[in-house]
Amino acid sequence: MGILYIVPTPVGNLEDITQRALRILQEADLILAEDTRTSGVLLKHFGIKNAMLSYHKFNEHQTVGRVVERLLAGETVAVVSDAGTPGISDPGFLVAREAIKAGVEVVTLPGATALVPALVSSGLPCDRFCFEGFLPQKKGRQTRLMALAQETRTMVIYESPRRVVKTLTQLAEVMGGERRVSVCREISKVHEESVRGTLAEVAAHFQEAEPKGEFVIVVAGREPAKGSHGNEETDETESDEETKNLF
Repeated sequence: MGILYIVPTPVGNLEDITQRALRILQEADLILAEDTRTSGVLLKHFGIKNAMLSYHKFNEHQTVGRVVERLLAGETVAVVSDAGTPGISDPGFLVAREAIKAGVEVVTLPGATALVPALVSSGLPCDRFCFEGFLPQKKGRQTRLMALAQETRTMVIYESPRRVVKTLTQLAEVMGGERRVSVCREISKVHEESVRGTLAEVAAHFQEAEPKGEFVIVVAGREPAKGSHGNEETDETESDEETKNLF
């Protein structure tokens, strides 16, 4: 029986790919690529000439059965997306699920993703956070925004340059213009940039400066109501005591 590898690829700088990822791509019998043209550039750069098969959200349901058959026949298959880790707002979940159902081993390599560097460099709390990916464009969007307004954890949202001003403006409307935010664009690329401030300030910035590239929006969570953190302190104290008792 073969192995399905989920292989992260650079979100920008090609040096971000790992040696292990290159080895797996070299050894794979088949590479599933979200866009064979985009992945072809990466593979050509590293001298990898393995067979590729187009695998994206429009054909994955028709393709996954054949892929699982090849895995069951003993082939090694690697899944890549245009950039980052497959399955994170990219194709990859379905083939991983079906491979697991068939008893095939699924191995995910650690590597590039846009959300982690955007979160860590935001200056906002990153010990607890929620990842929202792309917000609904139409149906359910307002409901989702209202729910996020009550979220106390730091929130990470992906957005396109066409909608980033609209999203920042709507977030300011439901959360208040003073809520802190960090917007990163073109992570790991030549024109990488982080713009930090309040939702009102950052929305105004991108209204004047034309948004270009891929965006990650990191929004501060809602502050707990006054007086509610007393229980948190008690929980932390109890947790510390429990930890001491373990040693």
